[in-house]
Amino acid sequence: MDDLPWIEDGAKVAPRDARVLSKLFLDRLHELEEGTHEYQYARNTLIEMNLSLVSFAARRFLNRGSGDTEDVIQVGTIGLIKAIDRFDLSREVEFTSFAIPYIVGEIKRFFRDTTWAVHVPRRLQELRVDLARSKESLATALNRTATVKELAADLDLTEDEVIEGLVAANGYTAGSIDTPGGDDESGDDGPKYADTMGDVDPALDLFEDLHTLGPLLQHLDERERTIIEMRFGREMTQTEIGRELNLSQMHISRLLTRTLAKLRTGLLPT
Repeated sequence: MDDLPWIEDGAKVAPRDARVLSKLFLDRLHELEEGTHEYQYARNTLIEMNLSLVSFAARRFLNRGSGDTEDVIQVGTIGLIKAIDRFDLSREVEFTSFAIPYIVGEIKRFFRDTTWAVHVPRRLQELRVDLARSKESLATALNRTATVKELAADLDLTEDEVIEGLVAANGYTAGSIDTPGGDDESGDDGPKYADTMGDVDPALDLFEDLHTLGPLLQHLDERERTIIEMRFGREMTQTEIGRELNLSQMHISRLLTRTLAKLRTGLLPT
């Protein structure tokens, strides 16, 4: 197949070899004409070689109670395909680091659209996501939980709209993990769902986040990296950071918010 090696089954390629071969196939893919047999071979082989990324990302979502493994793998594969089609070699970023956010984003979108316990308008489902991001950003900047008024100002909404979004978010899940999972011959209600649930290894999230975050940190300027390291590496308060850098706490807060927004934009799929 021209200058590409022939791979009978990309899914059987070891992950370490897949990383090297993926770079070769991605480079060649951008030179081939879309729709040709060679293009389809390169694209399909790339998908097969990187299905292990989908399995890795899907693992953390399999205990959410909606959708089986096959569904999650399918939507994760859609994210992988989007990453392959949108990857730009000039960014000098590992394909793995680029693809994981696309895969995770597609899976999260699937759960967002399928795990609401009651019918909630799409507008309010999307508002729930915006509220979560705003609460996280403001909590970092203010060192406390944001009020409804502050959330409204941050999202350019009325306080009533914010309250409506917060109330609607309660429809995201229903039931309790303490609900009995079935009948027992002894007369008891049987084991609770909580007794049968596994736990996600927190190291998986940490690996995924750090793997993706590493290249983004390299693109920050020296002062931004210093503030990030002091705030999260040395767990210093904004006041302490400002004292050491001879800046006001408010200035540190603005710099930190801007830097975190920059990193968050890089982490989220486009």
